[in-house]
Amino acid sequence: MAPRFNSPRSQQGGMALIVALIFLMLLTLLGLNSMQNATLQEKMSNSVQFRNQSFQLAEAALRVGEGAVSAATFNMALCASPAACAPPDGSSVTAAGNATYVTWVSAGEGSLYAIQRIGATTGAVWISGQSATLYRITGVGIVGNARTVLESIYAKY
Repeated sequence: MAPRFNSPRSQQGGMALIVALIFLMLLTLLGLNSMQNATLQEKMSNSVQFRNQSFQLAEAALRVGEGAVSAATFNMALCASPAACAPPDGSSVTAAGNATYVTWVSAGEGSLYAIQRIGATTGAVWISGQSATLYRITGVGIVGNARTVLESIYAKY
C-alpha cells in the first residue's frame, strides 16, 4: 500500500481564519483606543480654549471697570459695613444686577464687572503726601463651563 500524504490545505484546519480574526480584533481594539484618546484630547483642548477666553473676557471687564473709576465724574458712596466691603462672590454671578451688596455691570457678552469703594488712604502712604480713594474692581469672564475672576485695587487721587 502506498503511503498517504495529506495535502497542505487539509492540515491547516481553519488556523488561518483564527489568526486573521485575532489580528482583526487587535486592530479593532487599537482603533477604539485611538478614538477614545482623540476624543479626550479634543475635550482638553476645548477646556483650555474656554479658560483662555474667560481670562481675556475677565481682563477686559476689569479694564472697563478701571476706566469707569478713572473718569473725572465718577463718584461712589463708601461701603456701609465690613460685610458690604467684602470681596464679591464672583463664582455665583452669572448676569448683571445686584448680588450681595454689589452691583454687577455687563461689560459685553460673557463679562461683568463690579466696583466697591473701600475708603481713603492717609497722606503718608502715597506720593507727595496726597491721599487717594481706593476702589476694588472685580472682573468676571464666563465662557462655557470656565469662569475667571480677576480683581484689582484702584487708587484715585
